[in-house]
Amino acid sequence: MAEVRLHLDADASRKVLWKSLVDRGHDVTRTPNPWMPLDASDESQLLGATAQGRAIFTFNVRDFSVLARMHPHHRGIVLAAQSRWRFPDLLAALDRFLSEAEADGISGQVRWLNSWRE
Repeated sequence: MAEVRLHLDADASRKVLWKSLVDRGHDVTRTPNPWMPLDASDESQLLGATAQGRAIFTFNVRDFSVLARMHPHHRGIVLAAQSRWRFPDLLAALDRFLSEAEADGISGQVRWLNSWRE
């Protein structure tokens, strides 16, 4: 089973979230990094994550829903409505997602993080 490698887009790229997920042993990157500048467009972030073999997590539901149709061969898009998540719940759901999901099972899919909410 191939583990999901995740990228946090600029909207979800809180350093504390990234560090907490990495500390739990997950392979997670965030915007900005050496291959993704802070001012990268949503499309560049999706294509960059895909090129790196990573699914992407975002709060930007509207734009990434459109991008998923434009670029159906992505490695997975995980969406969440930002206003509905407290940090501990967000961290727990992403940790659960990364522990349970398979990379092949999420590839090309758009999924809601609520599926991994306890």
